[in-house]
Amino acid sequence: MTGEGGKRWLARKTWIDAAYDPKMRALAFQALLALVLVFLFVEVVRNTAANLEKQNIASGFDFLARTAGFDISQTLVPYTSKSTYARAFFVGLSNTLLVAVLGIALATVLGFALGIARGSPNWLASRLALAYVEVVRNVPLLLQLLVWYVAVLRALPMPQGALALPGGAFLDTRGLHLPRLVVENGGGLVAAVIGLSLIGAAWLWRRRRARADEPADPVDVVGRGLVVLLPVLAVLLALKATLATPQLGRFNYEDGLSIEPEFLALLIGLSTYTAAFIAEIVRAGLDGVPKGQREAAAALGLSRRQALRFVILPQALRIIIPPLTNQYLNLTKNSSLAVAIGYPDLVSVFSGTVLNQTGQAVEVILITMAVYLAISLATALLMNWFNVRTAWAER
Repeated sequence: MTGEGGKRWLARKTWIDAAYDPKMRALAFQALLALVLVFLFVEVVRNTAANLEKQNIASGFDFLARTAGFDISQTLVPYTSKSTYARAFFVGLSNTLLVAVLGIALATVLGFALGIARGSPNWLASRLALAYVEVVRNVPLLLQLLVWYVAVLRALPMPQGALALPGGAFLDTRGLHLPRLVVENGGGLVAAVIGLSLIGAAWLWRRRRARADEPADPVDVVGRGLVVLLPVLAVLLALKATLATPQLGRFNYEDGLSIEPEFLALLIGLSTYTAAFIAEIVRAGLDGVPKGQREAAAALGLSRRQALRFVILPQALRIIIPPLTNQYLNLTKNSSLAVAIGYPDLVSVFSGTVLNQTGQAVEVILITMAVYLAISLATALLMNWFNVRTAWAER
């Protein structure tokens, strides 16, 4: 077949072959799905804009520059009732990040301790850890937060009869009052020395890891001591550094560092709840290490503690880290339950008070969702990096 007829037949055959090609069909279906999603998104945006216009609700993010006009009980950044809604947003965000970071740290320590205790040969420790896990993880988190806030912290005595704690701290119904270090001069020196100490600690850690098969030498011991002592010496040498202890005033404790009961209830509830799930993850990771590894460690003369530290736990990390990331994400998102006990987190301040005052529902919800998405992606990225760093345990 030659001429124009042959060309048409060859072109038709090419189209038929492409239609039966699995890769081409997959690309066509994906392109069609993308077009449908874009169309739906455009329609949602158009309908939302039309509905807002009918109700005379202004759209846009100009409201962030307006004066907020309300107070916030706990702030990590400077804020007054004359600040803008944007500043209120940063206050809520900083409060959320604070409880999330501290909650992750406490839940990790408690969860690993409980997970190791679950596999302990000590019958009492194993059963106590099991009872904790089964009770805590099967009670709703919201109920636990209410128990800590209403039944525990709100049941404490008033400041006049506060419970005295070691170190000059006091605990009462208005929160936890701790001594506070006041550095009138030399704050920059303290920050600089602490920063250098952290850099030194990182260098020593990398140096020790590179020589993990060698015994510790005097340089390592002295270096670790300096890393710990230098910040303390910097604080002691800082000019006019004093320790402000809590003093009972007319209505509450003054001068010290006061931690609100809402923050305490949220931090304790999130940490203890998440720790129960982390404990099961750690237990499963330890059980996932072959029994022969324990026998080999015992044959080398390692104690049970040494075997756990140098043999079992490093290999278990490759099993522990992926589900551990999910628990960190859950803790961060569960912090939004703070609205139930009055802690001023991002949801309470921004999606609550700011939304009610401005009526900018679409903008406020979009910003809140974007923030939680960014926090979750950053946490997952950090944990994935850590997972790659510990991949040596698989060799």
